[in-house]
Amino acid sequence: MTDRIVSWVRRAGRAALTVGVVALCGCEALGMRPSVDIAVPTHAVPLPQVAPETNNGAIFQAAQYRPLFEDHRARLVGDTLTVQIVEKVSATQKSTSSIDKTGKVSAGLSAVPFLPSSTFSRAKATGDSSNAFAGKGSTENTNDFSGVITATVTGVLPNGHLLISGEKQIGVNDNVDVLRFSGQVDPRSIQPGNSVASAQIANVRLEHKGRGAQADAQVIGWLARFFLSVLPI
Repeated sequence: MTDRIVSWVRRAGRAALTVGVVALCGCEALGMRPSVDIAVPTHAVPLPQVAPETNNGAIFQAAQYRPLFEDHRARLVGDTLTVQIVEKVSATQKSTSSIDKTGKVSAGLSAVPFLPSSTFSRAKATGDSSNAFAGKGSTENTNDFSGVITATVTGVLPNGHLLISGEKQIGVNDNVDVLRFSGQVDPRSIQPGNSVASAQIANVRLEHKGRGAQADAQVIGWLARFFLSVLPI
C-alpha cells in the first residue's frame, strides 16, 4: 500500500512539473515583445563577380556617368529614390437578371362520328404553366493607401530601368509597424527632387503590416481557427 502511495505521489509530482513548465513557456511566449529588425549594411551583401572595366583615361565613364547640368536623381546601384505612395483602387460590379415565361393550353371535343353530340359535351382539357426567375448581385471593393518611403536602387536593367526596393520599420512600445516596397522605375518618370509616384512604377509590391499586441488582437486564435475549419457551419 505504501509503495502505491509513493508511486502515485511521484506521478503527481511529474505531472505538476510538466504543467508548470508548459505554463512558464506560455507566459514567456505571451510576454515576448516584437523588435525592430536592424538592416545590415548594403556593402555587406556579396555582389556578383564581374570583370573589372578598363579605364581608358577618358573623362566620360559609362559606369559612373552623371549629367553635370541636371538635378540629382537615382541612376546607379546604391542610389536612393523617394517614392510617393498614392494607391487608389476601386472596383464595382453589378448584375441583374430576370426570366418570366407563361404558357396556356386549352382543348375540347365537340363531336365524334356515329355518336351523339351530347356524349362529349363536357370533354374539355385545359393546362397552364408559369415560370419566373429573378436574380441580383453586386460586388464592391475600395482600397486607398498613401505614404512616403525612400527606396534604394538594387539593379539597372539593360534598357536603363531601375529596380528599387525599400523597407521602413517603426517600433513604438510593444508594436512594430513594417512597410516594404519594391518595383521597376523608368528614369524618365523621376520628377525633380528625385521622387516618383507609385502609380508610375511597374511591378509594384507593397506590404504594410504590424507586429505586436495590436496585430495579435486582429488575428483569430489557433484554437478558434481549428474549430472554424472542423465545424461544418
